Amino acid sequence: MFQFNGFNMMFPDHSRPFNTTYKCYSVSMLPGNERQDVENGGKIIMPPSALDQLTRLNVVYPMLFKITNGSINRSTHAGVLEFVADEGKIYMPYWMMHNLALDQGDIVEIESVSIPVATYSKFQPQSVEFLDITNPKAVLENCLRNFACLTTGDLIAIKYNNTTYELSVLETKPGPAVTIIECDMNVEFAPPVGYTEPERKEREEEPMTIDPTELMPEPTGFVAFKGEGTRLDGKKKKDNGTNDAPAAQRQTYVRGIPDYDHPYGLLRFDRSVRKTDQLESKLEDSKFQEFQGEGFNLKKNRK
Repeated sequence: MFQFNGFNMMFPDHSRPFNTTYKCYSVSMLPGNERQDVENGGKIIMPPSALDQLTRLNVVYPMLFKITNGSINRSTHAGVLEFVADEGKIYMPYWMMHNLALDQGDIVEIESVSIPVATYSKFQPQSVEFLDITNPKAVLENCLRNFACLTTGDLIAIKYNNTTYELSVLETKPGPAVTIIECDMNVEFAPPVGYTEPERKEREEEPMTIDPTELMPEPTGFVAFKGEGTRLDGKKKKDNGTNDAPAAQRQTYVRGIPDYDHPYGLLRFDRSVRKTDQLESKLEDSKFQEFQGEGFNLKKNRK
C-alpha cells in the first residue's frame, strides 16, 4: 500500500487542539468603557488571531478553554465572550485572576477543551449576608447566565442589588469541570461560612395549679377495694402509722330545685347568723342609732 506523505503535508491534521500562551489582564485594564458584563461573569476576551486559529482547527462548539497558571499548577475553565483584545493579551474577570493567583501581565496557558454538561452543583456562600436574599436559587440562576463553565474548587463572584457575593463551588457532577450552557442542573447550598444554628429552647411545661382529679366527682355505686383489708388468720391488723388516713369523701354538687308549692307573699329568712355577721349588725345598729339621734336633735332645734 502506497503512502502519500506529500499529500499529508499539503493537508495537515485539523484535529489538533488550540494551545497557546497569553499575557493576562483584568477587565479593568481593557481599553474603552467599563465592561461590567465581563466582570460579573465567567467568560474571557481573546485577540482576533485566536479566532482565526480556532476556525482552522476542528474545535467543539461552544468554545470552552482551560486556563492554567503553570507556576503554581492551578487551573480553571471559562468560555469566550469576544475576540477584541490586543494581540498577545487576554482579559478575564478579577475573581478568576484571584483564583489562579495571577498578577497583571502574568503568562497563562490557554487550551481548548470539551467538558460534560452539568447535572448537579453545590455552592457555599462565603458570608452570612447571603441568607438575606429572598430567593437565592433564582438569583443564582440569573447570574449564572453569564457563565459558561464551573470548576470544583473555584470561588466565583455574583452581583445582586449592588452587592457582590462570593460562592465556593464545592462539587460538580458528572465531573470536576462542567459546562452550564443550556442545561438542567440541580443546585444545593451548603451553610454559609460563619453560620451557626440557632439554639432551640425547649418549652417548659407550667405546673398545673389544680389537680384534675379534684374536679372529678366521687364515683357512685359500687367501688372496688374501697373497704379495709382483713387478715386470713382472723387477727387484727397492726397499725404501724404508715398507712395514711382515708381521704374525706367529697360531696357531689347537686343543683338546687325551686319550691314550686311556696305560698304567695310568704318570706323566709335564714336565721343562722355567724359571729362576724353579728358584729357587723351591731356596728350598723350603733351607726343607725347615732344617725337617728342627730336627726332627732335637729328636729329639736327646729322647734
